[in-house]
Amino acid sequence: MTKQKQIHLKKQMAPYEQSNTKESNWQLINTILPFIGLWFLAYKSLSVSYILTLIFAVLAAGFLVRIFIIFHDCCHHSFFKNRVANKVIGTITGIITIFPYSQWQHDHSVHHATSSNLDKRGVGDIWMLTVEEYMEASAWQKIAYRLYRNPIIMFGLGPIYVFLIKNRFNRKGARKKERMNTYLTNVSIVSLYGLLCWGIGWEAFLLVQLPIFLISGAAGIWLFYVQHTFEDSYFEEDAEWEYVKAAVEGSSFYKLPKPLQWITGNIGYHHVHHLSPRVPNYKLEEAHNNTEPLKNVPTITLSTSLQSLKFHLWDEKEKKFVAYKEITNYLQNTKKSEMASRLK
Repeated sequence: MTKQKQIHLKKQMAPYEQSNTKESNWQLINTILPFIGLWFLAYKSLSVSYILTLIFAVLAAGFLVRIFIIFHDCCHHSFFKNRVANKVIGTITGIITIFPYSQWQHDHSVHHATSSNLDKRGVGDIWMLTVEEYMEASAWQKIAYRLYRNPIIMFGLGPIYVFLIKNRFNRKGARKKERMNTYLTNVSIVSLYGLLCWGIGWEAFLLVQLPIFLISGAAGIWLFYVQHTFEDSYFEEDAEWEYVKAAVEGSSFYKLPKPLQWITGNIGYHHVHHLSPRVPNYKLEEAHNNTEPLKNVPTITLSTSLQSLKFHLWDEKEKKFVAYKEITNYLQNTKKSEMASRLK
C-alpha cells in the first residue's frame, strides 16, 4: 500500500469519527441496566440453584465486557463529544470493570502508537518474542515466557494479576491527576464491594462476583490477544514500521456471530479501531462496510481464532507467527543460509 493510499484510507474514516450523544446514552442504558439486573438475578438465584446462578453470571460477564468497551471508547474520547463527559463516564465504568481510567488511557494510547513495532514493545501489549530473541534468551527467560503464554496462566491467572493487582498501582512517572484518578478508582471499588458484602454477605458476594470477574476477564484478554496474534500478522522494526499498515494488517477483523458481536461492542472490527480510534464502537461496522480496502484485511472466525493458541513466536524472516516446535526449521534454514554464504 503506497503512502498516498494510506493517507486516503485514513481520511475515509473522518465521517465516522463523530459520536452520537443519543446513541451513546442508549448504549449506556442497554448495557449497564441489564448488567445490574443480571447481577441481582444471579444473587437471588443462589437460594434456588448455583447452576442457575452461573447461567446468570455468564450473561452478566458478557455485559461487563460490553461495559468495558464503553470505558475503552471513553479513554479514546470517542464515546461523547465532550471530554469531561468521557472522563466522568470512563471513570464510572472503570470502577465497574476495576480499571483506572487515566492510567489505562495512557498505556492504551502507547499501545496504539506502537502496535506491531518491534522496537517499541512493552507498554499496553502482550509479551511477544521473536524467534531469534527466544533462541538467545536464558533458560529462565524461556521458562518465564512459556509460562506467560500458557493459556491457563494467560486467560486464567492473567485477569487476576492485571485487573486486581497491577491496576491498583500507579505507573512510574505518572502525573498527579493520573495518580489521583487511580486512588479514586481504588477507594470507590473498595467502598462498592464493601457495601455489597455488608448488604448481602461476603459469601454471596463472592459466589456471584467471582465467576463474573473470571469469565469477563478471560474473555477480555482473549479478545485482545487474538486480534493481534494471527499467522500472517504485521510486525516491523521502527525504521520500516507504518501506522496504517500496522492498523489494517497487524489488527484482525474478528468476524463474530451477531449476538457476540453486539455483546463485545463491535470490537471484532479491530482493524477499523486501530486505523481510527476516534470512531465510536457503534460505528465500526458501518466504517468497515463502506470502506472498500478494509474488506480485504486479515479475517478470523471463532473456529480459526483457536489456531492463535499455537502461535508463540514471531519469525522475522518469514514474517509470520510460529509455534515453538518450528524453531527446528528456523535453525536448519539459518545453517543452510550460513553455508550458502560461505560457499560464495
